[in-house]
Amino acid sequence: QVQLGESGGGLVQPGGSLRLSCAASGRIFSIYDMGWYRQAPGKQRDLVASITNSGITNYADSVKGRFTISRDNAWNTVYLQMNSLKPEDTAVYYCTANVNFRTYWGQGTQVTVSS
Repeated sequence: QVQLGESGGGLVQPGGSLRLSCAASGRIFSIYDMGWYRQAPGKQRDLVASITNSGITNYADSVKGRFTISRDNAWNTVYLQMNSLKPEDTAVYYCTANVNFRTYWGQGTQVTVSS
């Protein structure tokens, strides 16, 4: 079985920064796309950013220029560096990865942007 473990969420003031991490563990043969989604209360879960195993990235328009996704293939880990955070970035952030041709999700980590 495969697990995705997230860390790095928390409370930050507007304009601040946070870095989320997500490590895949278990019986892993190959990891393809990895990414981050977020879900605010009462809203659907939306894509924030994704990255292929060759490093091609994709971002939601709302985070372009502020968030950066990266990955370390040696450690099966994906990161999300979030800068210039806004109150509207408040949500539960979920890591996702295509591992062994199956999609897995993390348990989610809360990010709250508030003064």
